[in-house]
Amino acid sequence: METRILRAGDRVPTPWSNGGGVTREITADPPGAGLGDFDWRVSLADVVRDGPYSALPGVDRIITVVDGAGMVLTIDGDARPPVLPLHPFAFPGDAATGCRLTGGPLVNLNVMTRRGLAAAMVGIVDGTHTAKVPEHRSVLLVALDDGVAFALDDGSGPAGVSADAPAGELARFDAVLVTGADAGGAHLRSEGRAAVITISPVGDAL
Repeated sequence: METRILRAGDRVPTPWSNGGGVTREITADPPGAGLGDFDWRVSLADVVRDGPYSALPGVDRIITVVDGAGMVLTIDGDARPPVLPLHPFAFPGDAATGCRLTGGPLVNLNVMTRRGLAAAMVGIVDGTHTAKVPEHRSVLLVALDDGVAFALDDGSGPAGVSADAPAGELARFDAVLVTGADAGGAHLRSEGRAAVITISPVGDAL
């Protein structure tokens, strides 16, 4: 099992080619993969104006507004109901998609999975929460406020936590990634408001 703490301050912003915003990658698999060869990718995007989304053939997307008023997406010519803050919205990345901001600039949490290789679930939690890390899957916890506490129960100690199990506090948009839990499973516990993303290989039911 591997645990990585991913600090927001370490991310490099990448401007969009259309000038509509910037993206900061949180993590991807395989590590270092680009837009054309990831199995899955999670990022934060600062969206500053209306405009089209880039087409991503063979990719499924889940977007969550984590800062700002929200937006309206038009997908293949169909205007969808407003995407409200902290309400994950799934859509195919290869659809023709346009975005209209409803209240100024915003920040989106973007989860992208390569169709046929990976699938994802996104949930928003607040307060005390426990996320199970099943075998062969990854769980990513992204803090949505400052001061989100986390601890990994890896099952190796009498109380479920070994002496050196990772624990700590996350600032806003920091993240912790747990990958490759053993057959006994592990639990990622948190306190505060966060997004919990569970990523699974296709064929391994979520």
